[in-house]
Parts: sequence; C-alpha cells; structure tokens
Amino acid sequence: MESRLKVLGHPVHPMLVMFPVALLVTAVLFDIIDTVGGPDFLGEVAYWNITVGLIGGLLAAAAGSFDLLAIPTGTRAKRVGLLHAGANIAVVLLFAAVWVVRLNADSRAAGGALIAIEVVAVAILGISAWLGGELVDRLGVGVDRDADLNAPSSLRPTTQRIGDAR
Repeated sequence: MESRLKVLGHPVHPMLVMFPVALLVTAVLFDIIDTVGGPDFLGEVAYWNITVGLIGGLLAAAAGSFDLLAIPTGTRAKRVGLLHAGANIAVVLLFAAVWVVRLNADSRAAGGALIAIEVVAVAILGISAWLGGELVDRLGVGVDRDADLNAPSSLRPTTQRIGDAR
C-alpha cells in the first residue's frame, strides 16, 4: 500500500517523524542533565525543544492520518496503525501537559515529576517507533504497492528456507 501523501515520490509521514522524535528525546536528556547540575540554560532549551517537537509531532500526525485512513479495515496493518497512532497521541498529550506546566512556571526548568512524565512519554515513543517500523518495514505500509498488510509480526520466529528473501 503506497502512501497517499508524497513529495517527489517519497511518503511524507516517515520524513516528518524524525524531527519530533529527536527533539523530544533531546529535551528529556537536557532536562536530566540540567537537574543533576548541568548548565542552567539546558532547561530553557529543553522547553523549546518540547515546543517545536509538539508542533512537529502534530504535523507528522496529520501526514500519518492520510496513510492510516487508507489502510483497509480488518488487516493487521490497521490494528498496528491504530496502536501506533494511539501511542503517539499519548506521547503528545504527556509532553503537552509538561509544556503547559512549564509555560506558566517561574522557571522553564523541569523538576522530578515532570522528568518522570517525560521519561514515560519517551518510553511510549520508543514502542510507537517500533510499531511504525513494523508498519513500514514488515507490512510495507506507505512504501510498497503490493504490501502484505497481514504479514506476521517481526517478533514471531519464522521458518526460512535457504534462498528465501523474507
């Protein structure tokens, strides 16, 4: 199933996801370094990373929704896609909550509870990234016109014959 939203022949959603993932993970790292005694400006940089990461995440979600809506109902790809989307929504909501608290605070630095929320959000993001990889690499969503939208999970052992491509 090829992507419905492309630029110069390439699906847009995979191009957009790298920015929010990198920004949000880096924000957590900067917050942890700031909390354990790093330079004071890292809390402010982390806040802005979250701000831009949320904007990028919303853009990636919009692009991903085009592909998700095109996946046929009743397929494994649809189930994985819905889990992937749900996990990403949870990540955006958790980071948005952290962002709102920091927006109204005297300092943009995060404390222990906010960092804990960020770590949980990044853990969910890791699961979601794996699901996204499963969609693209295993199920061919967005990249393969002749994709097997019911291919088994990459976590399941498969019996491979010599010379098999899969």
